[in-house]
Amino acid sequence: MELILIRHALPVRRELTAGAADPELSPEGNDQARLLADYLASEKFDALYTSPMLRAVQTAEPLAASTGLSPVVVHGVAEWDQHSSEYIPVEELKATNDPRWQEMVQGGWSSEEIPEDFSRRVIGSLEDIIARHRGHRVAVTCHGGVINEYLAHVLGLGSRQFFYPNYTSIHRVAASGSGHRSILSVNETPHLRGTGLPIGIFHS
Repeated sequence: MELILIRHALPVRRELTAGAADPELSPEGNDQARLLADYLASEKFDALYTSPMLRAVQTAEPLAASTGLSPVVVHGVAEWDQHSSEYIPVEELKATNDPRWQEMVQGGWSSEEIPEDFSRRVIGSLEDIIARHRGHRVAVTCHGGVINEYLAHVLGLGSRQFFYPNYTSIHRVAASGSGHRSILSVNETPHLRGTGLPIGIFHS
């Protein structure tokens, strides 16, 4: 089967004093999500899954409309910061050399969930999806940390957060019934090239 992991589109910045930020998509993010759906329109999907976080759910909506599939929420592919009271797009942190950016670069972990628990739930959830869809093509809208975690698992890397997935980037994994996993592509974003829309740290 082919597992397609999609990072969410660009959300708004949100900083709260209490409660989970869980921001919605920005206007640019909604445009990114529509372009993503257009780009994938020629491909046949058997199922569509999404993280419960709003930015992932909204990214899935145009793809759901174009495929006729109803997104299934999987709590196990929520991001490691799902309970955080703030969300600041990482390129904003980088542009201002925010201390939080430096912490990320140095491998800091600012979550109440320990890395080992995050790893277990992400890998377990995605492997469950694979097991349910032998011979299918399945899309999952999720998060940069989730994508890093699973691809690092497939590659056998010790460092789990090893690259930057762009907004609405596509990452393809071939998964055989025997348990073999192969990465087919990483960070596909041709649907954003030349649009003037933000991609992430690296611009179009």
